[in-house]
Amino acid sequence: MSTAPHPSALPRFDRLRYVQVVRFFGGAFLSVIWWDLILRRLPGLRGAAQRSSLTRWHRIAQRFRRLAVHMGGVLIKLGQFLSIRVDVLPEEVTRELAGLQDEVPPESLSDVQAVVAGEFGRPVDQVFDWFAPEPEAAASLAQVHKARLHGSDQEVVVKVQRTRIETLVETDLAAIRTAINWLKLYRPIARRVDLDRLFHEFSTTTRAELDFVAEAKNAERFGADLGDDPGIYIPHVYWDYTTRRVLTLENVASIKITDFEAIAAAGISRAQVARRLYDTYLKQIFVTNFVHADPHPGNLFVRPLERPPEGGSDTATPFLLIFVDFGMVAVIPERLRANLRNYLIGLGTRDSRRIVQAYIDAGILLPGADRKRLEEVHDVMFQRLWGVKMGQIRDMAFEEAEFLLREYRDLIYEMPFQLPADILFVGRAVGILSGMATSMDPDFDPWAATIPFAEKLATEELAHDWRGWLEEIGTLIRLMLQLPRRLDQFVAQAQRGELTMQVALSPDSARALRRLERSVDRLTWGVIFASLLISGTMLRLSEGPGWSSTGLFVLAGLVLLWSITRR
Repeated sequence: MSTAPHPSALPRFDRLRYVQVVRFFGGAFLSVIWWDLILRRLPGLRGAAQRSSLTRWHRIAQRFRRLAVHMGGVLIKLGQFLSIRVDVLPEEVTRELAGLQDEVPPESLSDVQAVVAGEFGRPVDQVFDWFAPEPEAAASLAQVHKARLHGSDQEVVVKVQRTRIETLVETDLAAIRTAINWLKLYRPIARRVDLDRLFHEFSTTTRAELDFVAEAKNAERFGADLGDDPGIYIPHVYWDYTTRRVLTLENVASIKITDFEAIAAAGISRAQVARRLYDTYLKQIFVTNFVHADPHPGNLFVRPLERPPEGGSDTATPFLLIFVDFGMVAVIPERLRANLRNYLIGLGTRDSRRIVQAYIDAGILLPGADRKRLEEVHDVMFQRLWGVKMGQIRDMAFEEAEFLLREYRDLIYEMPFQLPADILFVGRAVGILSGMATSMDPDFDPWAATIPFAEKLATEELAHDWRGWLEEIGTLIRLMLQLPRRLDQFVAQAQRGELTMQVALSPDSARALRRLERSVDRLTWGVIFASLLISGTMLRLSEGPGWSSTGLFVLAGLVLLWSITRR
């Protein structure tokens, strides 16, 4: 039997694949620039651009799906993430991408067996007594086969890496790097997101998924973190059958979390499943700080348990929530942990000031952000959205967006936030969960589920941080004792005429000044664009087609594009 070549012996870059992926991204970017940045700003064409928006995005989703299915790799993972975002993306787009959950074509059995043989140095039939010829699941980076351990009746699942996956991943990351370089030209995005750091986090995490030994260690850590919850189950790792490219786990397959018919047939409450999933992620993010960052439906199972004898026929069937696939994880950095806890406490207690302070402490707000205005918009959103069920949030999204645009136009246009790359994959997991909870239980109330957890965190913070409270009291006493001396210094400076005053523009005045500066800036670039366009037109009319007039037209187009993307 042939053996698979070691990854280091494989080419690290597929130029043809790179060109195909970059061509897709480039076409999508040009479509957005033309329809959403140029035509939407031109009187008379804005309506046509808005009416065709849904159709255009559906076509982009169709092209992306065909490309992802054909090419695999990182593109599949991106499509799977987008397909779950039913809470923010139109149904036409998510439905088009939903097939990527189960549409990844499997590798041939001979290629899979070659990888196993190459990792263990002997044929598959000497590693496992039985190895299923058909895969249980095929994913973007690997596929899973049932097997039976050598000399044992224990049935397991074996996750085997795809043969050329390192080449595909490196090529896709290079294409994404190119797309990010294009995004950096658009200032509203570039000034809010450290795109270079974001790409570093994404590429590091993606490459880490190719190390199955690290994934096995992640599984054991999740088992330890969640071991005190009898409703959660993590599969056992078989280390003697695990290498960097082959991972062997206990077979825990059961009802897929999105198989609602099977869940209902088993007598399991979908509302209870949604609540347990939500509570588990609250614990991961805010307590253990170690997050399963890929909770798409293929990685979550629901296993029905026996009903207790005292339970009646109307009692919901108890169940286990099972996690698999631990390759993509996120570790909450130390500098953000306290801020995230403060954010959740503020959310659970509807304390806008605490939420905004958490933004500031985490470095999420851009310099010069209007804190009072942010607190005001949070108060308004609490009033309008508190208690709204997940199924209603998407229905209210456009109405709320219109209200916010009308009442807080200045804040929305400035968008004074920057995304910390450290929690990129935490945000990804929250986004997937949001969409999953919406489809699983439209009546799920995230606010009611958050309050008891936030109250628990607040109580623990008060109990554990009593030394901090003593320090605050000590500081306050020292300030009170220093007050007479400072008051005397103030009076003395006033008598000598040495008092100074610092004056700053009010938030409204500062925003008006910035709008005036942007208007002048747009006018300047508009004059340059018009001058080049008129010059090129006059030159073409007088001398006919030529390099000079063409060059002026190209320069005019570049100036227009630059004036749009730098806003």
